[in-house]
This record gives sequence, structure tokens and C-alpha cells, in this order.
Amino acid sequence: MKKTIIRTGLETLYFSGGHRLMRPLVGGIGSILTFHHVRPPRSEAFQPNRLLEITPVFFEGLIRRLARSRIDIITLDEVHQRLVSGVSKRRFVSITFDDGYRDTLRWAYPLLKKYKLPFTLYIPTSFPDQLGELWWVALEMVIAKNNRIGITIDGKDQFFECATLREKRELYDAVYGYLRSLKTEDELRKVVRDLCACHCVDIPALCKELCMTWEEIAQLAADPLCTIGAHTVNHVILKKIPSDAAVRSEIEMSRSVIEAALGVRPQHFAYPVGDKTSAGPREFNIAEQLGFKTGVTTRPGVLFKAHRNHLMALPRISVNGEYQQQRYVKVLMSGAATAMWNGFRRVNAA
Repeated sequence: MKKTIIRTGLETLYFSGGHRLMRPLVGGIGSILTFHHVRPPRSEAFQPNRLLEITPVFFEGLIRRLARSRIDIITLDEVHQRLVSGVSKRRFVSITFDDGYRDTLRWAYPLLKKYKLPFTLYIPTSFPDQLGELWWVALEMVIAKNNRIGITIDGKDQFFECATLREKRELYDAVYGYLRSLKTEDELRKVVRDLCACHCVDIPALCKELCMTWEEIAQLAADPLCTIGAHTVNHVILKKIPSDAAVRSEIEMSRSVIEAALGVRPQHFAYPVGDKTSAGPREFNIAEQLGFKTGVTTRPGVLFKAHRNHLMALPRISVNGEYQQQRYVKVLMSGAATAMWNGFRRVNAA
């Protein structure tokens, strides 16, 4: 139902021409696009994380259109400069990738190099160390491989049937919601580790399969088109960490590890997950104290001149695998859909 409502809204704004009419009022000065996976489509019917992946064909169509448009495609350093100076003659877009997945090197990078487009890659350092826990992928694997699973909730063992596709989808949504509702990151990780141990899913193996090594990241970092950003050490939901010192350590250590591994000191930071429940004023303040030029969220929105005062809470437009239509991206970049989502507030940094 939610997907249908979103798709209907995007279609209505596009075919009515509403996005073009609203753009002068809500389009801002530019936008930052977010990508995760760029890879050929998978055949499995059960793909609860499909929103995080788009096909190479769709990706090339998007960047080809951007390259031919009257929009500047710029680095995050240039985004920072334009926001701080208040000078931006043309609208702009910046391309970012979260997490350092291997398919970025295999599928996205050749296309970005072909069209000579700059991009930023945010790295959680435990991923190239091959120690990361992609818990959302692990949860998908547990449910995909089993017809019945057990999980301990509030100290009680509970069992759920998940033989059919509908049951699997409903169970994933329910367990994912439960995990996100837990107060601390430690609680969340423990539940997932227990699930994987009971149902024979190797969490470290998922990281090794999906994420680039330091050597592979170095290939990208050597290209002037690529900017390397920090993304914590363990890809933790920072708001779930009670200690300010621990939050600071996650952010600062990720930058130090990247600098040691690649010889590049990141100036830009992305908050893992990045929505309002994952990062807020405390996290923004810590990132600013650590001297980053920008901090990006996944709060939906385009950039306005007013964001010069909120450089650690920049919105992005997530290019969602459930909505792989060029017209949808046009609507989102126009600012029309995100303006309605944000109640026509230009800045959402609370």
C-alpha cells in the first residue's frame, strides 16, 4: 500500500507537470543523490532489500541524462564551497555511494569513468576489514533459507512460519521493525547474531562476498573522480549509542583508519541509515566538532542556501530500487515530492 501511494504521488506530479511548476519555488540550488548497490537484477522473488539496488542499465540512463543536462555534476568539496560562499550560478547534483559494495567497482565505476563524473564513496571501515555485520542482509538470508524461524523477544522464545512469499515479506518487515525499535545497537546486533547462529547464516561471509577490500577501494581512491568519505567503523545507528564518547570514537576512528589505509583524510561524513531515528543534533554537533566539511543524512530533500548553516545535516535523495523510472528521479530532483514530504520546510535538521 505504501509503495502504491508513493508511486501514485510521483506519477501524478510528473504527468500533471506539477513538478515543473513547483521547481522554481521548491527546487533549491542542487541535490545529493544516494546509491548503494548497482548490479544486475536478482531473480529471487523475496528481496526485502531491493530498495537498496538499481540496475546498471537504469544507472547509466540516469547519469547519461544528468551529463547532458544543464545541471553541474560536482564533488562534495564543490558542494561545500557553493553552500559556504552562497554562489551557485546553476543547479547542481553530487553523486554518493554508501557502504563500499563490490558492485560499485564492478558496475557503477566504469560508467562514471565513461562519462567522467565525480562521485563520493562512504566507507564503514569494518567492511573492507572483512569484519562488518550487514545485519539487514543477514536477516534477509535467514528468512529466505527457512520455512520457520525462532527468535527471542523480551526473553521469550517465539516461532514464526515463513514458508510462503507473503509470510516471508510480512515477517521481514515485522522483525526489522522490532530490531529498529530496540534501544541500543548492542541489543540489535545480539538478536541478529543469535538468529544467524541458530539458522546457519555466516554473517562475516556476507561482508566478504559483498564488500570491497582495501585494495579494491584503493583502485577507486586513486582516480581523481573519487572522493572517499567516512561512514563510522561498524556502520552503527549512532542514536542507539548512549555514550557521546563512543559516538565520537566511531566517527573519528573511521576517519583515522581510512587515512592509514589509503593515505587520504576524509573531509566528508555520512551517518549510517541516516534517517531521523538514526542521527540528530548530538551526532551533527560531534561531526562538526571533529572538523568535517559536510555530514549527509538520508532525510529526503534538496539543498537550499539555508543549508550553509546546517552543513552537518544535509539531506539526500535516495535513488530507490523500487522506483526505477527516470521520471521519478526528475520529480524528486525538482524538489516537489520532498517539499510535500517535509511539509514545505526547507531545512529539516532537528
